Amino acid sequence: MPGTLYLIPCPIAEEGDVWDVLPAANRAVMASLDYFIVENTRSARRFLSKAKLGRPIEELEFRELNEHTVAGCEVEELVAPIAAGRSAGVISEAGVPGVADPGADLTALAHRHGIRVTPLVGPSSILLALMASGLNGQSFAFNGYLPVKQPERGRAIRHFEKRAQTERQSQIFIETPYRNLKLFEDFLKECNGNTLLTVAADILQPDQLIRTAQIRDWKAKTPDIHKRPAIFILGV
Repeated sequence: MPGTLYLIPCPIAEEGDVWDVLPAANRAVMASLDYFIVENTRSARRFLSKAKLGRPIEELEFRELNEHTVAGCEVEELVAPIAAGRSAGVISEAGVPGVADPGADLTALAHRHGIRVTPLVGPSSILLALMASGLNGQSFAFNGYLPVKQPERGRAIRHFEKRAQTERQSQIFIETPYRNLKLFEDFLKECNGNTLLTVAADILQPDQLIRTAQIRDWKAKTPDIHKRPAIFILGV
């Protein structure tokens, strides 16, 4: 009988106790596992050490699944122990696995193998940003990363702004932290003055920034978001 693939969220903020953010029910599941498929071994080991599960880290097996993992045969190798009866946990670098995360490939393969997939409760910066934005939470779309280069980026921004306006659908984006300011500047350049933009950086950190304002109002002051994990949302 196959094992279970558990999708294990981890905190999106470095500070604080793990169990201030995650529900206590996650502890028993995490403590029962000795096989983890992770985006980054170092950060996963640090997370599990802070969780204080009562089990030496040296007894655990870690396999990496990230942008460097070859699709197909390598992912099949990760799933093979689960198909043979060994349960596993998937851990992203931050937040929930499988959302804007290579864990989705593993989860899709688990379904094809008839493996039970169980998500655990934890923080998602995407949903937390939307919750705090004041924008439409009934209809929204996460679009991931926008094109880096022009003119493709400009066309994409205008396309998603139009969707936000015509469908009243909140449009959510993420960016590599060192490119945050350039993306922010491109929103100001490409969008109408009355379009709403939410910037949410370092969510759940003591110095978090979450602000929603019209594009014209954002032009008065550039937020301090350089190299800070951030979510951007366009809305009306």
